Amino acid sequence: MTSASIPTAKSAQAPFAVRRNSPGVLPGFGIAMGYAVLYLSVLVLIPLAALPIKSASLGWQGFWDTVTAPRVLASYQLTFGASLLAALVNLVFGTIVAWVLVRYRFPGKKVLDALVDLPFALPTAVAGIALTALYAPKGWLGAPLADWFGIKVAFTPLGIVIALIFIGVPFVVRTVQPVMEEVEREIEEAAASLGANRWQTIHRVLLPTLLPALMTGFALAFARAVGEYGSVMFIAGNMPMVSEITPLLIIAKLEEFDYAGAAAIATVMLALSFVMLLIINLLQGWQARRGLGRQA
Repeated sequence: MTSASIPTAKSAQAPFAVRRNSPGVLPGFGIAMGYAVLYLSVLVLIPLAALPIKSASLGWQGFWDTVTAPRVLASYQLTFGASLLAALVNLVFGTIVAWVLVRYRFPGKKVLDALVDLPFALPTAVAGIALTALYAPKGWLGAPLADWFGIKVAFTPLGIVIALIFIGVPFVVRTVQPVMEEVEREIEEAAASLGANRWQTIHRVLLPTLLPALMTGFALAFARAVGEYGSVMFIAGNMPMVSEITPLLIIAKLEEFDYAGAAAIATVMLALSFVMLLIINLLQGWQARRGLGRQA
């Protein structure tokens, strides 16, 4: 073997050096990264950082007294409880709607598919007025529910849940639907040929595939419901300690020129929302790692 055929260390490292120093397929990473950081800072990070800074003017005791007032605590309980319940309902029935749109053909399918996106385009105030008129004590649905079953919807926490279900269902459907379209029918047929019943097919074949999308849709619907204001303010009745949501309470503080108090309540909402979304993202990551482990 001649010396020319023996690769030296310098020649062996050359391809790696060229690869490291060569420009990427899409140049301008530094400019794009700087613009992305600036954009997120101006629109997201700086406004969010302003909340605790503004609320700090109250002092620790004033902050604590503001965010733990009985009226505020009642609004927390209603806001997060109603949002959680609405997200769970959307998780179940949104998945069913997505399944129908993916697996069946029927007249009016395109119309139904378009109606799913209606809460995205419809102004939330319009949705609130429509739901209030529908579920009011003399409304088309409110009157029969009150007369026949004794159920009052409008101006109660139940009306808030219905409004949050309305604005949150597209998030579950549009998140789960693309994943369902990728699941081939042959997988279900193979499970059935191996002796699995419908429940076993759903539980052991379909659910593990859909679970990350389901959790993502649930997180999006929950986050949307927590911050909803327009569609809720009309149907809620806005009675303190009964049907007053936290966003409405923040608006009331602003109307009273209590900017520090509004910022304090908003800071607590921000922290609670972040913690709950963090937990959901951790569960999604755990599920993804579990799926990779099963495949391995």
